[in-house]
Amino acid sequence: MYHVVASDLDGTLLSPDHRLTPYTRETLQLLTERGVHFVFATGRHHIDVAQMRDGLGIDAFMITSNGARVHNMAGELVFSHNLDADIANDLFAIKYNDPEILTNVYRNDEWYLNRHRPEEKRYFRESVFNYTLFEPGMLETDGISKVFFTCDDADKLLPLEQAMLARWGDRVNVSFSMPTCLEVMAGGVSKGHALEAVAKTLGYSLKECVAFGDGMNDKEMLSMAGKGCIMGNAHQRLKDLLPELEVIGSNGEDAVPRYLRKLFLA
Repeated sequence: MYHVVASDLDGTLLSPDHRLTPYTRETLQLLTERGVHFVFATGRHHIDVAQMRDGLGIDAFMITSNGARVHNMAGELVFSHNLDADIANDLFAIKYNDPEILTNVYRNDEWYLNRHRPEEKRYFRESVFNYTLFEPGMLETDGISKVFFTCDDADKLLPLEQAMLARWGDRVNVSFSMPTCLEVMAGGVSKGHALEAVAKTLGYSLKECVAFGDGMNDKEMLSMAGKGCIMGNAHQRLKDLLPELEVIGSNGEDAVPRYLRKLFLA
């Protein structure tokens, strides 16, 4: 029997237009009323996710920035692991002037971009979260949970991934949350390791966790949980890496809440 449910958001729990459907909302509320522990496990910022959680009216731990931050049910920060200052400083500038690649920085409670891109707000249907522009050399390098790069041409991010791994090795965790989004966290940071800590806090083991995800940044969580479920709309790279895991429907079909109802509410 599973007692903890951990789910990614974009491409997994959220609909394709980045919303919580009424069916999903009701499912999570029924689940937590039954005493099942729900955990948000996302690359999103904790300020953003906290608004989503408050809108649902449920008690839930939040694993954010792919495991670099963990907040408890009271909204208190219980775990934090930042990028090393020298790496953060280099990441701020590495693609700053590239007109095709957008540099995003999560620092403490803030979100920074290297240039204006109003369409980024399409991801925030369930919250209000705005960016500030930054310049390399002007932004402090402490408190950096992650730096991520987005580009409409996914192929332009692949060489960047290889260059970062060659340069910094295990000092960083580099992963794609979407083919068009490359994320960089401190080495050892992952949703899986954060989930292990959350489960332990709740009095459970990873074997008693079921997890859902669609991106390469979900790999550790899906493989470490007692049961990992891959979305039908997930990256093929993820499916190929974890061929033993069950592939369920897509986020456009409310696959996660449907699965949870069969598992816990049938």
